[in-house]
This record gives sequence, C-alpha cells and structure tokens, in this order.
Amino acid sequence: MEPQAEAPRISDNDLVAAARAGDEVAFSQLFERHRGLVSRLAYRFFSRREQVEEIIQESFIKAYFALGDYHGEYENSFAAWLARIAVRSCYDELRRNKRRGESNIGDLSEEEAAYLHERMRDLGTSGNVEGNAISRDLAGKLLAKLRPDDRMVLTLLKQEELSIAEIAGVMGWTPAKVKMRSHRAQHGLRKLLKKFI
Repeated sequence: MEPQAEAPRISDNDLVAAARAGDEVAFSQLFERHRGLVSRLAYRFFSRREQVEEIIQESFIKAYFALGDYHGEYENSFAAWLARIAVRSCYDELRRNKRRGESNIGDLSEEEAAYLHERMRDLGTSGNVEGNAISRDLAGKLLAKLRPDDRMVLTLLKQEELSIAEIAGVMGWTPAKVKMRSHRAQHGLRKLLKKFI
C-alpha cells in the first residue's frame, strides 16, 4: 500500500469564504488556527487568565460578525485583520477598566519599588530609561498605571515592536496621533519612574 499524501492545508481565505456561507466548522478551524495569536496579544495587556479568555471570545465574536468586511488579498491578511480586532478589544477593555477604577495588576509593593529603584539606578546612565523599563519584569505594573491609550501605544511600540505606521493601521489613528501619544506616554512613564527613583 502506498502512503497517503497529506491533504493540502486550506487557506484562511477559503475558510473565511466557507464561514461566510454558514460553515461553522470552517470558523472553528480559524479559531483553532489563530487563538494563540489573540491570546499572546491579550497577555500583553492583561495578567489574569479570565481577562485573556474574555478578550479571545470578544475578538472572535467581533470577527465572526465582521466576516463580510474582510477582504484578504495577501497570505497573512486574516491574521493581521484579526490582530487589529484583538488589539482594539484590548483597548476597549482597558478603557472600561479605567472608567470602573480597576487596576489589573495593582500597586507596586515596597519590595517591588525597592527593586525598581535599584534597577533604574543601574540603567540611569543609558539615557533611555523608559525603553529599558518596558523590557523589565515590572513593565506590566508600570504600564497599568498609565492611561489606556498611552499604555496601548507603548506596548505596541516597545514590546510588539510595531512601527508608527503599523500602530496607526491597527488603531485606526493617524501617524501624527500615534507619534503624539507615544511622546506623551513616554513622558508619563518618565514621571511615574521618578516617583520610584
């Protein structure tokens, strides 16, 4: 007996077309294929598993109802389109938390503040304190203290390493607005860090 050849992988665009036609299995395949992407993005902004699961569900629900708006011209179009939906879902949740006065991670403990103080003193001579701080373990706690739009810009710029143009595309903002928010966010982070130095 000859070994069976593997069936070719169905493209995202073909799965989207099938899902638009009512094929629930096709959308389930899209979910399984891209769940990790949405999860990774959500964990950039939220530390609790329940919050991340909520973002995953919200992002895929939004994607399902917006399939008619998807026009994939490139190989990774669906992943990029879904990433934009996920980032906007995270942004909406950050804004809701801010209105409710919630902090996702909480205040820095005395021990964490002492650790941060020590690390910042070591990094102080580098001239790029805010860039170095974002790459540290306590970045989530520091970023959680910023306004949602400032946190979003810094996370996408410094952690996801997106360009100004890419952030503008994801957020639906102009590049000038992204630059302005980035400057304001870095200034806000510097002010926050001065409290601990």
